[in-house]
Amino acid sequence: MKLAVQVKLLPSAGQAEAMRATLHAANDAANRVSKVAHEKTVSRNFALRKHTYEDIRAAGLGSQAAQHVIKKVADAYRALHSNIKNGNYGKPVPFTCSAGMLKALTEFPRGESDLLYRDDMWLLIVTVDVPGAALNDHPAGWLGAGLGIVSIATTSDGERMAGRSINRYRRRQLALRRKLQAKQTRPARRVLKRQRRKEQRRGRDINHRISKHIVTEAERTGRGIALEDLTGIRARVRHRKPQRVMMSSWSFAQLGSFIEYKAQRAGVPVVNVDPAYTSKECADCHHTQKANRVNQALFICRDCGVVAHADRNASRNIAARAAGVWDAGRQSSVPAAGDCGQDVTGGPAASQSLVTSLVL
Repeated sequence: MKLAVQVKLLPSAGQAEAMRATLHAANDAANRVSKVAHEKTVSRNFALRKHTYEDIRAAGLGSQAAQHVIKKVADAYRALHSNIKNGNYGKPVPFTCSAGMLKALTEFPRGESDLLYRDDMWLLIVTVDVPGAALNDHPAGWLGAGLGIVSIATTSDGERMAGRSINRYRRRQLALRRKLQAKQTRPARRVLKRQRRKEQRRGRDINHRISKHIVTEAERTGRGIALEDLTGIRARVRHRKPQRVMMSSWSFAQLGSFIEYKAQRAGVPVVNVDPAYTSKECADCHHTQKANRVNQALFICRDCGVVAHADRNASRNIAARAAGVWDAGRQSSVPAAGDCGQDVTGGPAASQSLVTSLVL
């Protein structure tokens, strides 16, 4: 499994200026060469040199630098692999990262790396080959996880990771963006640039914490994780105007991907189930009716009369559907005809614990 590790470089003032000047000059020249290569369908080194060398020299690049840029465009991957093989990494630069990322960098094989300059920071994205744990082929049940906006995630055990804090923060950020965009001044644009990734970073941190909690609970209890297949939900579902901004800010795909890669590292199986009618079906008697979903939070079955939190009821339905999806996707272990044995079909008992709330 490939894992991208990001570290923040801590160069001296001279090192930073040298890296900045080199990146700008080389990137500008490489973009010109790449455009010519695309338009003229020429990719070999000497053929590209005939079309681009004079133009790059006229732009101010030295002879050796111009030839180097052309060669790098023509044979970037071969140069990268050669540098890695020969250990040509350049002079060491101090860096900082979390303890977990440092452990991954020191213990597992490293692959390709990308150098980035973003938000006044130098970043290095390193690909690390982290081995995954052996997959649990016989989970003891399924932990259903329903994803939403008001409650970011709700499990079939009754835990709700409420999104009140992040939703309030997003509303404040939206009001601030509108105010600054209306000013259309240079200071306002500077503030907008500074604020643009703060919301993304905060949402990403919350998704990491939620996904870690869900995977840890599934691993502890020997269960798999069941998620809704929400592919294309923004195109399928219509919303009122006040809800559209919240829907576009909802990073459910990121949360799902975090759960999947953390589960892979822990050996926890993950399945995606059909989300149709999970919010309208009773998890106890399976009666399905639109009127069962009274409002965003309340579910009352019109057949058996059970009262439950709507998100918890939906997550139980997700967990119940997981067994069928899992069995359909793996090799059957049912005894062959004529063998002595008992075909027992069963699943985890529905948890009756009270709904708890994890406010973020």
